[in-house]
Amino acid sequence: MKQILTVAVAVAIFLTTAVASAMDKENTLYLDLKDGRVVIELDPTAAPKHVARIKELTRQGFYDGVKFHRVIPGFMAQTGDPTGTGMGGSGQKLAAEFNRTSHVRGVVSMARAHDINSADSQFFIVFADARFLDGNYTAFGRVTSGMEFVDKIKAGKQSNNGKVNDPDIIVRLQVAADAE
Repeated sequence: MKQILTVAVAVAIFLTTAVASAMDKENTLYLDLKDGRVVIELDPTAAPKHVARIKELTRQGFYDGVKFHRVIPGFMAQTGDPTGTGMGGSGQKLAAEFNRTSHVRGVVSMARAHDINSADSQFFIVFADARFLDGNYTAFGRVTSGMEFVDKIKAGKQSNNGKVNDPDIIVRLQVAADAE
């Protein structure tokens, strides 16, 4: 009887957490790709300024049509540069908000230059364990569904640092609270 009660409590906690998480549409992004929708749960407790900036840019339509300019199989897919070169951004640098989030499959994190406080609008989604990035890049969210669509993003060659010829794009990025 005690085991059944323990299992029931665990299931109730899981369902409550899942429902609460699913209901936080203000901190959920819908990333529409050519193959389907990816749902990203944002973590404003880990990186409040980055989450706020990503949502601000998203609401401006900044990411719609932007290329996945750097995609390295088994590592990550990077986007967020309106020029498609990997050198552009929105023009607003963000101070690093390094946190305890591990860079594992599905984690969404900010790209940056050598300067740790140079993150702007570019971000990447991790395909596989990349914990060597922990404490060096600001993780701000994680994919909760649709990772199979991320896996289908056209990849570049590792020998060319993942630069993609004729890259896939973000069809649309929306804050779930604003979604049509």
